[in-house]
Order: sequence, then C-alpha cells, then structure tokens
Amino acid sequence: MAWCEANDVSYLFGLSTNKALAARVEPAADAVRVRRAVNDLDRVREHIEFPYAAGSWPRARRVVARIEATRRGLDVRYVVTNLTHCPPHWLYASLYCARGQAENLIKRHKSQLASDRTGCRSPLANQMRLILHTAAYWLMRLIAHAIPKPQPLARAEFTTIRACLLKVALRVRESASRVHLAFAANWPEAVLFRGLLRGLLPRPT
Repeated sequence: MAWCEANDVSYLFGLSTNKALAARVEPAADAVRVRRAVNDLDRVREHIEFPYAAGSWPRARRVVARIEATRRGLDVRYVVTNLTHCPPHWLYASLYCARGQAENLIKRHKSQLASDRTGCRSPLANQMRLILHTAAYWLMRLIAHAIPKPQPLARAEFTTIRACLLKVALRVRESASRVHLAFAANWPEAVLFRGLLRGLLPRPT
C-alpha cells in the first residue's frame, strides 16, 4: 500500500478482520442484525466506511466494511483503499466483487477447461493449446449466457453444461443435402437444446 501511494497507484485490497475492526463495526452490525430479525428478512446488507490504522501503518487509511445478516448469522468483510471519489456500496459491490468474479472466471478457465495443461516442450505448442482452450471457454460462455434464466442449467458450472448438453450420444445420418442428428427420445434436455440451436445459429440474410 505504501508503494502504491508513493507512486500514485490506486489500490483496493481485502483486509482480514481483527478485534479492533470488529469493535468499530459492532454498532452498525448490531443494527443490521436487529433490522433483519424484526422484519423477519432472509438477508440484510449494509456498507459503512471509517478511517483505520493498523499498528504497522504509518497513517490511517479508508476502510469499507460490508455487513450482512442472514438467518445463519452475521458475516462482515473488509477492504482497504486509497480511492476517495466513490461511495462504500459501489466500492465493495461493484468494484471489489468484480475483481473476485474475474478470479473465479480464471479458475473456471483452468479447472473446468484444463487450460493449465501446457506440458509440451515447444512454447509455440503450449501457446496454441492455450488459444484452443480460450476458444472453448468463450464457446461455453456463449452457451451458458444463452440458456434461459428459469432453467436450472443457467446457474450451472461449465462441467455440468458440457455433460448435459455437449457430451451426448446421438446417431448421425448424412444425406445428399443435409446432416440429420438423432438424439435419444428420453433425453431430458432435448427441448432446451433445440431452443439453443435456434437462438445461436446465424440468421439467413
């Protein structure tokens, strides 16, 4: 953080909790808990900010706390930043959580599409493998975004979508002018698959 400030670099870092931070947010946390219990709500969320200086910091810095009360209990997360022009809610929900979502997408790229398999001796071969994995990633993203929201697969991981929609046995029959694909009559995702084909295939011009 000191280097970022000395070089005019903006930062937004997660901050581990401690007794001093917990004491600072306790009044707001108690109000959030009470509001959830009185109104019998599933979730109540609040964002607050305050200056805080850890023992090793040369000065106080801006800390934002996300306080969330659910039926399971209270959850508090902290971030520290030198950004001053944005409200606490946007700073955490839109900026910090977007970074976390980007990390999740990178993990999905590696774990569910095996993009970390770069064991070839040639760097060019490894680069080509990464290009193919990235193409597969965008294909899976395209399919996932095309699935209607009420469908259970709209919230599924790539591995589940691939197993349910792509790795499916079928019979292929070629004629002079077209290719016929025959799926199993009891395939549970047949209607969804036909809808995706109609939505993703290019329109004739």
